[in-house]
Amino acid sequence: MNPEIKIGSRKIGMDYPPLVIAEIGINHEGSFEKAKKMVIDAGESGAEIVKFQCHIIEDEMGRSAKKVIPGNAKESIYEIMERCAFSEAEEIELKKFVEKLGMIYLSTPFSRAAAVRLEKMGVLAYKIGSGECNNYPLIKHIASHGKPIILSTGMNDLKMIKKSVEILRRAKIQYALLHCTSMYPTPYEKVRLGAIGELKKEFPDAVLGLSDHSLGIYTCLGAVPLGVSILEKHFTSDKTWPGPDISISITPFELKEMIVGSGAIYKALGGHKEILKEEQVTIDFAYACVVSIKKIRKGEKFSPENIWVKRPGTGDFLAKDFESLLGKIAKRNISKDSFIKKGDF
Repeated sequence: MNPEIKIGSRKIGMDYPPLVIAEIGINHEGSFEKAKKMVIDAGESGAEIVKFQCHIIEDEMGRSAKKVIPGNAKESIYEIMERCAFSEAEEIELKKFVEKLGMIYLSTPFSRAAAVRLEKMGVLAYKIGSGECNNYPLIKHIASHGKPIILSTGMNDLKMIKKSVEILRRAKIQYALLHCTSMYPTPYEKVRLGAIGELKKEFPDAVLGLSDHSLGIYTCLGAVPLGVSILEKHFTSDKTWPGPDISISITPFELKEMIVGSGAIYKALGGHKEILKEEQVTIDFAYACVVSIKKIRKGEKFSPENIWVKRPGTGDFLAKDFESLLGKIAKRNISKDSFIKKGDF
């Protein structure tokens, strides 16, 4: 059986259509109205799940973080998160808003305090970011709640990921691993979809996915035939908004295309090379059959000069039978442009 996880009523795995996660993250820049706008737009684009980030600064970062500037920003990570962090009351309200619109609320805790807050809020599952993939104490704490965990694996190799998976397995929880490259944006040649196969081989009990930071939706669609069941992309309502992740975020139109496209690719996978019964209506006009191309008299031999192949495909002998009919003797007169029938020779 294929591994699967369940978040609420949504089953996720190779036996189900891919789950597309619209990661709003901190694209709201601390604006609750922007956050609600993106939730609405994601829902109208067909999203089943939207993801935020839970930042409780004092438990997440030390003072030295004020001197660390991310590669995709011009201010310190401390300043960014301090500006973008929602209060507990705001996150509770946001979760209610998401669920009122029929979607699942997902959030990434970046500290133990954040995980405690989310558990108190009653989240259905947890998403752990790549930066915490080897934060084994935090993973152990989150896993203790017994809920499904989706773990991104950027900046970590198989050996490091294995330690995290051992924690999840010991906790006996459902889990998923997302291949990820933590570059913003990720050049296509650095996406490395081949890693999905390595994760599948190393962790056969894991549901697999792709958390992608390349531009557009191309690599996500390309990952579906490789066995991913979760696709995650940063999402924004407006590419002109400020924010470090806006440039790599997809728009409502792209989100809809990714949901529809990944679902279509999923449906198209598998099968065998055989003739379908549903193709018969096309066979009837598209195939060619053996016909007389001139009047053939009784006793004449069939040859390329008096028989050939023409549409439609509703005669007794298809084009594939042509060679086998050459040299046969007509046992009655056959008019021009007639199907060669079984009783004609």
